[in-house]
Amino acid sequence: MKIRYLLLHAYGMGGTIRTVVNQANAMAVAGHDVELVSVVRRRDRPQFSVDERVRVTALVDQRAGIVVPTLQARVARRLRGRAVPSGEFAIRYFTPEVERAVTGYLAGLRDGVLVTTRPGLNLLAARFGGGAEVRVAQEHMNLATHRPDVRQAVLRHYPKFDAVVVLTEGDRVEYSRALAGTRVERIPNAVHTLDQPHSDQSNKIVIAAGRLFAQKGFDLLLPAFAEVVRRHPDWQLRIYGTGPRKDRLREQIEELRLYNNVFMMGRTEHFDRELTKASVFVLSSRFEGLPMVMIEAMSHALPIVSFDCPTGPADVITDGSDGVLVPAEDIEALGAALVRVIADRPLRERMGEAAAETVRNYAPTAVMPRWETLFSELTAARRRSGGQRGH
Repeated sequence: MKIRYLLLHAYGMGGTIRTVVNQANAMAVAGHDVELVSVVRRRDRPQFSVDERVRVTALVDQRAGIVVPTLQARVARRLRGRAVPSGEFAIRYFTPEVERAVTGYLAGLRDGVLVTTRPGLNLLAARFGGGAEVRVAQEHMNLATHRPDVRQAVLRHYPKFDAVVVLTEGDRVEYSRALAGTRVERIPNAVHTLDQPHSDQSNKIVIAAGRLFAQKGFDLLLPAFAEVVRRHPDWQLRIYGTGPRKDRLREQIEELRLYNNVFMMGRTEHFDRELTKASVFVLSSRFEGLPMVMIEAMSHALPIVSFDCPTGPADVITDGSDGVLVPAEDIEALGAALVRVIADRPLRERMGEAAAETVRNYAPTAVMPRWETLFSELTAARRRSGGQRGH
């Protein structure tokens, strides 16, 4: 089976990139003809390991720099409209050059399965990707978190797909209701491996990770961790990730006098190693799709302390068993939960063991056959219909 994955930036970091690379690798191992298509390229090599059987191509090479349109060009473009709604969270990537490259690539497809992986790419594929035999849209966020113009475009164009795949049961219900008549499937992301060393709970380290954007809620985590420091001044919080909020978060660390306990670690190529060193993983997001970094932490037998944000944490964590869930954006509750888990090593060990058991549901061997079945069913249905879509 020929499968193409279209990613915005396959050479970058992030949960979506890692999970799509994992999926492409697993499909290549299973014997499929797999291509990973990166819309833009800003680095010499991918940050995540790509199986040698997966072909990696890029549509727009931006390693020499990014051409920023003039003010006149931006105004003219707004007046004539754009293919990707301005509310797309990654809209800064979708320059005129990038949109032309994507639509040109889509127009040249004649066969195989095309999997697109974020709203902007999904909408372009729905409108211009009719040459692919089967089109599948991946949605990594719940519908309500999309901005109004994106949500409106989703409702209008997603019915053109053969299937829309979401990460949680709540998302499946929501998208099915909104896209009546469209096949909506829930297939969670898979971890890249379960063969990870487990934390021995000896280090007084809490770890968090994600892009330094408002979504990840690190500004909420810092005052919560101030309560931890008040009770347990020998514990550290290490935050991994990069993004535009780095300077503001550093200022907040200074304001809260947490500079001896909270460290902005930036990017690392050895994150698995850092997870093994930690004793707790904390998720402070305002909203999620299915937080892959949290699931990876569980593969290292780390207990989870998390906001019960929409959506994802509650789909994975059983409160009190493999982690602790607290009300979304409740800083006081998050701090209290961290204090509770930090103060009780036997509790952390029990929760860590349960987390390592839970994560087996997200092993490649559990998840990838569901993708293969879906692709096979959609391909057979398309051929039976003579290539005609029902929308």
